[in-house]
Amino acid sequence: MCNPEETALLQLEETFSATLARIDSLVLQPLLLATPEPSDPWGRECLRLLQQLHRSSQKLWEVTEESLHSLQERLSHPDAIGLETLLLLRGADHVLQVHMEYLESYTSCVVVQAFQKIAKRRSEYGQKQRKVLRQFLSDMSLEGTAGPTLVEALRQPLTHHMQQYVLLLLSLGDTIKERHPARELVVHAATLFGNLQSFMRQALDQAVATQALWPTLSSRLRDVLCSPAHRLLQDSQDIPVTVSPLRAQRVLLFDDTLVLLQGHHVHTFDLKLVWVDPGQDGCTFQVLTPEEEFSFCAKDPQGRVVWQWKVTQAVSQALRGKKDFSVLGAGLEPPEPPACRCVEYTFRMEGRLCQATYEGEWCRGRPHGKGTLKWPDGRNHVGDFCQGLEHGFGIRLVPQATEDKFDCYKCHWWEGNMCGYGVCEYSTDEVYKGYFQEGLRHGFGVLESALQAPQPYKYTGHWERGQRSGYGVGEDGDRGERYIGMWQADQRHGLGVVVTQAGVCYQGSFQADKIVGPGVLLSEDDLLYEGSVTRDLNLVGKGKVTFPNGFTLEGSFSNGAGRGLQTQGVLDTAALPPDPSSIRKRQLGLGAFPVESRWQGVYGPFRDFVRASCPGDLQEALLGFHTQSSRELRKSQEYLCCQRTHPKDSKSSIEDILEELLRHQEPKALQPYLRKALSNSLHPLGKLLRTLTLTFQATYAGVGANKHLQGLAQEEVKQHAQELWAAYKGLLQVALQRKGQALEEEEDAETRDLRVHGLVLPLILSSFYPELFTLYLLLHEKEDSLYSQGITNLSLFPDTKLLEFLDVQKHLWPLKDLTLTTNQRHSLVRNKCFLSATECLQKIVTTVDPREKLEVLERTYGEIEATVSRVLGREHKLPMDDLLPLLIYVVSRARIQHLGAEIHLIRDMMDPMNTGGLYDFLLTALESCYEHIQKEDMRLYRLPSRWGSRDRW
Repeated sequence: MCNPEETALLQLEETFSATLARIDSLVLQPLLLATPEPSDPWGRECLRLLQQLHRSSQKLWEVTEESLHSLQERLSHPDAIGLETLLLLRGADHVLQVHMEYLESYTSCVVVQAFQKIAKRRSEYGQKQRKVLRQFLSDMSLEGTAGPTLVEALRQPLTHHMQQYVLLLLSLGDTIKERHPARELVVHAATLFGNLQSFMRQALDQAVATQALWPTLSSRLRDVLCSPAHRLLQDSQDIPVTVSPLRAQRVLLFDDTLVLLQGHHVHTFDLKLVWVDPGQDGCTFQVLTPEEEFSFCAKDPQGRVVWQWKVTQAVSQALRGKKDFSVLGAGLEPPEPPACRCVEYTFRMEGRLCQATYEGEWCRGRPHGKGTLKWPDGRNHVGDFCQGLEHGFGIRLVPQATEDKFDCYKCHWWEGNMCGYGVCEYSTDEVYKGYFQEGLRHGFGVLESALQAPQPYKYTGHWERGQRSGYGVGEDGDRGERYIGMWQADQRHGLGVVVTQAGVCYQGSFQADKIVGPGVLLSEDDLLYEGSVTRDLNLVGKGKVTFPNGFTLEGSFSNGAGRGLQTQGVLDTAALPPDPSSIRKRQLGLGAFPVESRWQGVYGPFRDFVRASCPGDLQEALLGFHTQSSRELRKSQEYLCCQRTHPKDSKSSIEDILEELLRHQEPKALQPYLRKALSNSLHPLGKLLRTLTLTFQATYAGVGANKHLQGLAQEEVKQHAQELWAAYKGLLQVALQRKGQALEEEEDAETRDLRVHGLVLPLILSSFYPELFTLYLLLHEKEDSLYSQGITNLSLFPDTKLLEFLDVQKHLWPLKDLTLTTNQRHSLVRNKCFLSATECLQKIVTTVDPREKLEVLERTYGEIEATVSRVLGREHKLPMDDLLPLLIYVVSRARIQHLGAEIHLIRDMMDPMNTGGLYDFLLTALESCYEHIQKEDMRLYRLPSRWGSRDRW
């Protein structure tokens, strides 16, 4: 059974469908056919709007026909087809959308007077269509022009139809029971079309008001502002308002733009980038835009309420991208527009952002959040912004004159300037990795040219205000030399050491990049010169040469082109050859650069980070980041992106780091934790260690591998261990402070040294070991060469002959361990005696930890003693006069290369706690073996005259 309202809806749809068909055939199509192709832009625009209206009218007729068909089906089969099948109910949103599109097309034509302009072009159209238009109008005289008549003829059927829709749907809802399945659909449709009816009145009124605005403006202003998309919401001529500081003569609020008129000047502001703030008094409110701020002042509080309400509502609708059903002025509290938005804007006013386009997040009129800046000259910046300034991580590309060449800055920014860690790749293929301050290189940094550059160079060290200043290492690839020392204003200035590929090492004073005064020069063959030198390290002026054999030459030196070195002086041949140990002590740089002050640019940012209680927003500025290479960034300016490994994306945020640190304070857990932290590049300790490793390699690898720098490198490694321990303690204090726990008492110097040498140094030594051990190799090269000769000669002996040669007592020979084959004699067996001890000692080169090396030595001694005890059939403690020859035997069979370098590195780097203990004794015994093997009688097959101390151990 159908309701009477359903029958009425059917009749309403039939009437409206027929009306739309007549409008199309009798009004719109003749109007379009009667209109020739206009030649002026406005004429073409009006024709386009009419064509769009025609299309939307067709869609409206089609959906009305669909609705009519569904009503007919329902009325024909009321028992089989339910009320909920009606298109008007199940597809209410779609029907609504089609009505909205038609309304938008119609009001756009009204705004620009498209009907009047087209009708005016063909005056005979209005005369022919008067009778046709009469049937669409019920209460309007046709004595006027055709344009307004046509406007009203298209408006009346739509408004009448919508009014009847709402009445019938409300009546239908009243007749349906509460639990009926279609009740919610009917209520929903009634609500939708009720809102549409209200909105339609508002939209039509706005269109008429906008149409009426254009004649009040000058032709110049009309050409600028007149647009079919504009809808006038408020005019200051209706409700007066003054604007300062601009002093606008008229204020127009459109649905997408705020317009301030000042004489012939038009100031337009996109509502998506307008923020409204309540004023300090009842008549004033503030308007914020990307480049200007205005104060709107009404004559009375009521005027202020209307203006503020309408601007706020218009901003909200502009941000949503669609018009709402709410009626302007219906309430005092419109939806608050979000303070943060994502919009594109091109800056117009003079300044650093002039003509730049920003696309990204905004807050209260300023770029704030993530966004992209693009300048007309090709500069691009993508990253984080704060209150209109680059702040946080960002990437900037700056084009250069050369085609497809850019400077790429990947850096942290602070209030518009580069600040913190950054990576800059220049169009010249230079790369800078380091710290910035106020846009300039400042602190620690590395600047390196391309390998294929005509004059390759690299600088690793400190910077001040964009210039190399302080301690640093500069490498000149063209000259094949490295400078280690002090800099000022981009020049070598102060004490410094120059190392060349030829092995020459010079220490002296520099001023404005020039060598001044006397210095010390050491050659690779241990020649010592004290005096003045030229830029190329040639001897010049007064000086003294000490030859490796002890002879000295003191006098004046000169070095002319093509004449070689010339000298006048006194040659002294009476001196005795210097002791080799005294020659090894000739180390440069010690005392010239206090070790605690060399790399303050590396330690400084970490200390500042800890001093500031490790703020998370500064973590990346300290630890650095990973981004795509500049080559990848240069591929496309349009798709410039900003991707990197960020602490928030990993498990190494500073909060997690501090939490884990607190859980591993116990001595047993501390060493594994430190090992893990130091190997993690995202951990502050790991980042610090990697940077220190970089400085060490820049100083002592390659050209810097000079034996005269071994002392400098050794004390540097120990200092790094102290700094890393201090860094750990600083992090621990911050972690305790955050948890509100009691801070640890400051440890005394002795406890600190034990921690540094016993805990930290063994963990970090592997990072510096390649370069450090190379310096030990070079320093002890001569002794190791003699040692190698001795090992080679001793290896020719069979086991029994070597034991006899070394004067090992026969009752200690492990002949029981020898398994002989047929016809084999003891005298021919080689490399079988004390095999376990030999294999154990060989493991000394498999670790870099001095303590582990000493433990290997201890186990070797244990294996020797265990073998002797097995031979004797009882436990036996070896006296020194028995131990030393047996240890020499094991060392000779182990054939450890560069044993002298190993021994001295262990001695220099071992824990001071071991001094005077078992490890110290065993290391001394190994040193004694090493020295004996170097002796001439060992190399010439003669028995040593004595072994040394006969005291029992």
